[in-house]
Parts: sequence; C-alpha cells; structure tokens
Amino acid sequence: MTPGEALAVLGAGLGAGAINAAVGSGTLISFPVLLATGMPPVTATVSNALGLVPGSISAAIGYRRELAGQGRRLLRLGAGALLGGVAGAALLLALPASVFEMIVPVLVGLALVLVVLQPWISKRLRDRRERNGKAARPDGGPLLAPGLALASVYGGYFSAAQGIIYMALMGILLDEDMRRLNAIKNVLVAVVNSVAAAFFLFAAEFDWTAVALLAVGSAVGAQAGAAAGRRLSPAGLRALIVAVGTTSIVQLVLR
Repeated sequence: MTPGEALAVLGAGLGAGAINAAVGSGTLISFPVLLATGMPPVTATVSNALGLVPGSISAAIGYRRELAGQGRRLLRLGAGALLGGVAGAALLLALPASVFEMIVPVLVGLALVLVVLQPWISKRLRDRRERNGKAARPDGGPLLAPGLALASVYGGYFSAAQGIIYMALMGILLDEDMRRLNAIKNVLVAVVNSVAAAFFLFAAEFDWTAVALLAVGSAVGAQAGAAAGRRLSPAGLRALIVAVGTTSIVQLVLR
C-alpha cells in the first residue's frame, strides 16, 4: 500500500465511522476505497469488517445516554444479531469468490435503493398505521426480532446499508424516539461486526495495514458522527452515500 493509498484508507475510516454512527452505510464509503487499492472483493470485505469494529463500539459508546432503560430490548435483539452475524460471515467464506463478485454489485444496488426510499417507505407505513388506529407495539411485534436477525445475516455477509435496514425496521415497528433507535442500531452493528470479525480472524485472509488504518479512523470518526447524529439531517449524508455507492458498483462491474 502506497502512502497515498494509506491516507485514503484512513480518511475512508474516518468517514465510514462518522456515517455509521449518524446514519449507517459507512461501508459504502470504505469498501470502494479498499477496492481502489487493488484488494480482491472478499479480502476487502473481511478487512473492512475487522477495521470498522472499533468504530461500531465507539458509536455505541457515543450514544450511551440514549441506551438508558433499553437493556432488556438490547439483550433480546442482540442475541439474534449475534447468531445472524455468525451465519452471514460463514456464508461469505462458504461461497466461492466468483459468486461474491457477482452478488456484491446487486447487494450494493439494493442498499442504495433502500437508502433513497427508506424515509418514504417508513412514512407511508406509519401513516397507514395511524389511519387504521393501530399503535406500534412496545416490543415491535412478531416481525421485529426475526427481521433484525435476517438483516444481521446480511450484515455478517456484507455490511453496506446494514444500519439503514435496522433503522427502517425499527422505525416502522417501534414507537420510539429516533435517537434511541439509532443507539440500538449502533449496538447491533457492533455485535454483528465483532462476531463476524472474530470469525474472520481464524478463517479468512485480510490486510492488517488496512485493518489498522480503518480501526483508527473509524473509532475517531464515530465520536464525531454520534455527536452530529443528534442534530444533523441525514439528507446530505444520504446523497454522499448514494454517490460513493454508485462509484462502488461501477468499480465492481468493471473489474
């Protein structure tokens, strides 16, 4: 890795950590940068997952005030996230690299569609619930835990837009302040990234230089993102994610 590439990876870690803490989808910032250094897609995904673990933990710490009183909810949802993360990581290593290279552009494309449409979908579903006179269940009903567990399988496999998926599901199914939901999201992402990283340490190839640079950058960036997430509209960040994610798709298709 050249000095210029190292600086780019460090900067990508800063951006990914901040975006993950505030909104989600930071992988759409860091993953294309790793690809641009010449890493194969699977190695880039594993290195990205390992490197963003400190950022996920830092983001959860940054939202510690919003986590107050949510211990039981976190335990219930965190168990599904842990199992889903292991399943997704195993799936990544079980499938041939050629399959991954075909699937990733589709996953990124779907993630970008979700990033763009998530506010509209959430609003429409909430409006329908209000018209029918139905209140959101405190536990999210029977769909929340399985839905988040499936999203965690996706997160263990490829984490782009994982946080956005969590927020969409919780925003629809839980009647809760968005900042408190964002705090839960950061914990679930930390659980999935950590368990997937532990799995990858013993079973996958990764780039230690990239991991270290992403770890430092994401840990610092997550604190800034957590502070901004309490007051910043996600519209600008969403536009940035779409732009970088589109670049990622182009890079993957042209490889």
